[in-house]
Amino acid sequence: MFCVHRTHTILGYSARNKVCSYMSEFRKAFAKAKNIAIITGAGVSAESGVPTFRGEHEKWRKWHSQDLASPEAFSRNPSRVWEFYHYRRELVLDKKPSAVHLAIAECEARLKKQGRSVVVITQCQDDLHRQAGSKHVLKVHGSLLETRCMSCGQVTVNKQSPICATLKSKGAPGANVPDAQIPVDKLPRCEERDCHGLLRPNVVFFGETLDSHILTNVEKEIEICDLCLVVGTSSIVYPAAMFGPRVASRGVPVAEFNMNTTPKTEYFMYHFQGPCGTTLPPALAPHESEEL
Repeated sequence: MFCVHRTHTILGYSARNKVCSYMSEFRKAFAKAKNIAIITGAGVSAESGVPTFRGEHEKWRKWHSQDLASPEAFSRNPSRVWEFYHYRRELVLDKKPSAVHLAIAECEARLKKQGRSVVVITQCQDDLHRQAGSKHVLKVHGSLLETRCMSCGQVTVNKQSPICATLKSKGAPGANVPDAQIPVDKLPRCEERDCHGLLRPNVVFFGETLDSHILTNVEKEIEICDLCLVVGTSSIVYPAAMFGPRVASRGVPVAEFNMNTTPKTEYFMYHFQGPCGTTLPPALAPHESEEL
């Protein structure tokens, strides 16, 4: 089933009627669901003004994100990689939750009172779901606002701006901006006693495996959910791209909310096309069957 949020006439009937019909069907599934998994991607952060690093934002200076977000790149040039991540941190630190984040958080809080659960499985590396009030969040690709020590392994929430003095005003993305070439001992360092090891962003670099604890929890959630929403993701980054299809393979309704169809759309029962800030909130609004 495909719900396209455009209005045009087919044999005298508005396509908007189809949209309403499909939404009505989805809402029936939503009313029955006890365990809802919501998988979110970069399109959700984009609703808050966070660049997706595709299209016009695909490059930072002259490099693609894949050239910078790798263990090898960090080992070769930690200063450059930290400039890139400092730029990304500063982008998200002043952003606010969008209508999508708020609708998901409100839905989780409301359904919890009814003995129902909502889990957010997100590929986003910002903190906007938690800022909105979501409690049950699994961050499969890590967080821009956490650091991990290369020496002692300590993971720490860090929302300082700048994260260290030498990165202040650094990280500008222009193609002709030169590298700051910050000495490694002046980059973010561990504050654990007697450590002082080099810190790295606590994100999953390209080529690294997902955190096993997080992945175990994700596996559990996609096995028990009886409704799944795939929101604002292109469904091309693995293994997250297969979470929705795996749920669908069990015969569980899956609804995709995205600007366009994706390589996985054909697996899903519902597709709601358009800005997820417009399509998702009414889908998660209180159902008439709920006891408010």
